Amino acid sequence: MKRKFPSVFMTNGARDQKKVALTFDDAPDPRYTPAILDVLAQYEVCATFFVVGDRAAKHPDLVARMMREGHIIGNHSFNHAVFSTLSMYQFEQQIWKTDGIIQKIIGVSPTLIRPPYGDLLSKQVSWGKENGFTIVNWDVDSEDWKKNPSSARVLANIKRTLQPGSIVLQHAGGGEGQDLSGTIQALPLLIEQLQSNGYDLVTLPELLGKEPYR
Repeated sequence: MKRKFPSVFMTNGARDQKKVALTFDDAPDPRYTPAILDVLAQYEVCATFFVVGDRAAKHPDLVARMMREGHIIGNHSFNHAVFSTLSMYQFEQQIWKTDGIIQKIIGVSPTLIRPPYGDLLSKQVSWGKENGFTIVNWDVDSEDWKKNPSSARVLANIKRTLQPGSIVLQHAGGGEGQDLSGTIQALPLLIEQLQSNGYDLVTLPELLGKEPYR
């Protein structure tokens, strides 16, 4: 997919600069998103949050807070659908419905889309290109979605594949029975370790040279 759509389907930034983007999926979730925002504010780090439309509609105050505190907001579907199983009409509805919800809260529409599970079809990427979107997946998976990992496990998972230009996948919202305490506890250590190793923590638009909104 990256070879076919090099400017539209992205998993990392340039490898020649020590920049890394922290990204958080499945926001907003009142159980976890506020604590993640608190840590980012404490360290004055801006991240990118991929927002699920039906959650944003229920918790607009958290989406507004993300924007107010300098974070970037992207589109993560309306209800966490698996895009590759949808008709094109259903896929487009997932994007446009969420787009409208976000636009109503923050006044602008995101250009960045992250498909749930990182999963989508070539024709859906083509549609994204035609409609001015950029699809952004990741090259570093914290695996914080798997079996409620400890903070030590989250950090180890990130360090395993992290390099200059990396896009790190984490979560700011969970499903039933999911506990993201490990993500929250790992975040201060992750930021401190990256910064002490000379990394600049940036948003996706800065890492990729893309406009975040339209």
